[in-house]
Amino acid sequence: MKLRMACVALLSWFAVGSAAAIDGVSFELGQGDGADMGRVGLQWNWNKQWFKGDQWHLGGYWDLSLGHWRRDSVLPGQNDDITEIGLTPTFRLQQNDGKGLYAEAAVGFHLLSRTSLGPKRFSTKFQFGDHLGIGYRFGAKGSFDLGLRYQHLSNASIKQPNNGINFTQVRLQYWF
Repeated sequence: MKLRMACVALLSWFAVGSAAAIDGVSFELGQGDGADMGRVGLQWNWNKQWFKGDQWHLGGYWDLSLGHWRRDSVLPGQNDDITEIGLTPTFRLQQNDGKGLYAEAAVGFHLLSRTSLGPKRFSTKFQFGDHLGIGYRFGAKGSFDLGLRYQHLSNASIKQPNNGINFTQVRLQYWF
């Protein structure tokens, strides 16, 4: 509960303290390994363009997220939920005008509220979260962003066992 309150306070501070600096908000729903997940996030565009060609470039953004995982059908004494906070630098191959198809990849950091979810055990609360995604930006200014992601979270063998979890996610993002 304390971690959840700290996460909400941190997201609120970022949202209120520097609202003009926030470039986007996102909502994700996903499923995997017997668990459902939901996540909200705030994004800050790097405003950098690497390897810029005639139509495409590599850009990116910071993604600060707060998520909740839930698993039904747990045995007595097992946890049925986890709250997590993550910070992820995300690289995106996109068109120069910011619209249309894109592909992205990322590796970030996540802190879990618990080390178990049903029968699944994580040996650390600290997890790396990497994802690959594709999507499409549309709207008058490319403000809307609909994506599909595959995400893996694990501790990268910092401590054994290294039981990870995988999610397939649908993400809706709005860029200001």
